[in-house]
Amino acid sequence: MIIQGKAWIFGNNIDTDLIVPGQYLMATLEEQAKHVFEAIEPSFVRNVKAGDIIVAGKNFGCGSSREMAPQVLKHLGIGCILAEDFARIFFRNAIAVGLPSLTVKGISEIDRGVDQISVSLDSGRVIVKSTGQEFFASPLPEKMREIINAGGIDGILKDLAKG
Repeated sequence: MIIQGKAWIFGNNIDTDLIVPGQYLMATLEEQAKHVFEAIEPSFVRNVKAGDIIVAGKNFGCGSSREMAPQVLKHLGIGCILAEDFARIFFRNAIAVGLPSLTVKGISEIDRGVDQISVSLDSGRVIVKSTGQEFFASPLPEKMREIINAGGIDGILKDLAKG
């Protein structure tokens, strides 16, 4: 599976409160989506498109274990998250909702002005189209790819219920 989209570049220690501000925890998913990254990238919600890719440094998704953080990113159409590393619970929640998330050493070296990135979930190959830079992520294990391909754990459960 190949994902291609605009790169949204973030730094280290992007916590779940920066993804979805705490005052919107009890709001609907649609309302939460209006406020994603508003403290650090106010134009994000207005300009994000389906298939866009988040690129981040270390410890992406740290902070509280809010499963709505990856849910709202998926709801906005984020195609993939690439980071130097992830907070463990965020990573698990992202896979559980079917949001591809790959650990890519060196990915934070990408310049903020980069536009398009191509990601192969099968091989882990990441290509920055404007510069030709290549990075390699550890490909996700087959079971995790199955969860993502099903749209998350809920998709797998629906398939099982169908028999």
